[in-house]
Amino acid sequence: MKSLNNVLAPAKLNLFLHITGRRPDGYHLLQSVFMLIDWYDTLHFEVRSDGQISREDLNVPLPPDDLITRAARLLKQSTGTSQGAHIAIEKSIPAQAGMGGGSSDAATCLLALNKLWGLGLSVKQLAELGLKLGADVPFFLHGHNAWVEGVGEIMTPISLPPAQFAVVKPSEGLETAKIFGSEALKRDTKPATISVFAADPYGFGHNDLQPVAQRLCPQISDAIAWLESASLAFLVKGRMTGSGSAVFAQVPRGTDLTQMPQVPATWQNWKIQMCGNLEVHPQKGWASSDN
Repeated sequence: MKSLNNVLAPAKLNLFLHITGRRPDGYHLLQSVFMLIDWYDTLHFEVRSDGQISREDLNVPLPPDDLITRAARLLKQSTGTSQGAHIAIEKSIPAQAGMGGGSSDAATCLLALNKLWGLGLSVKQLAELGLKLGADVPFFLHGHNAWVEGVGEIMTPISLPPAQFAVVKPSEGLETAKIFGSEALKRDTKPATISVFAADPYGFGHNDLQPVAQRLCPQISDAIAWLESASLAFLVKGRMTGSGSAVFAQVPRGTDLTQMPQVPATWQNWKIQMCGNLEVHPQKGWASSDN
């Protein structure tokens, strides 16, 4: 039976996130940079000859109809293939963190099954399907760091210098809808340019969602204060990624967790990891770039 094992689905960080306006339909206009990092979920795929889609959770229990299952079913229905798949998932990227774990899993599922089933769909075709699953899925399918605009659909590939980051995910998560629905959310940040960002990529900008998120989840403030208490030459002040609740700060390359302040005993179930950025997605090239 054909299979693909140890397929990596990387997380992302938003280096900044500016809300520049709001459309009449209520969708927020934004600018951001999405950066791939080496914090991964790991997926395993095996073709099923009976056409069924099944999923096995190897560590963290997921909802029955999660994005992985929905991605596989959508690809099968859209192409009419008679093939099925058994998908096993080892979760590491935390949920409700602003790190895109679910979207990345869905993108990796589309790429892997496109290859395993021999469908021959292009990145553009997969991205059109991925957008039905979530706004961040096309980013992971395109496979490179990107300057993001509009409502998240306009992506310009960018290059970023190698760097290392301390990433902290408090035990509490955040629901994106609560942040975007807040009357206190700042929605009028002046639009920026890629050239201004490129002059200081890891120090540029801020996260407009962060003040609202900190009121909803005080642990975000605790995590940022802990990052900034480290006696390290931070080049980026601690900030939240995406809609949180994970936060990050750039640290000197080669830093390990033993050089960070002692974690308070009350921080049960917090996840802390040192991450490097990626130049491209691990599955870059698994689908053709032809239109």
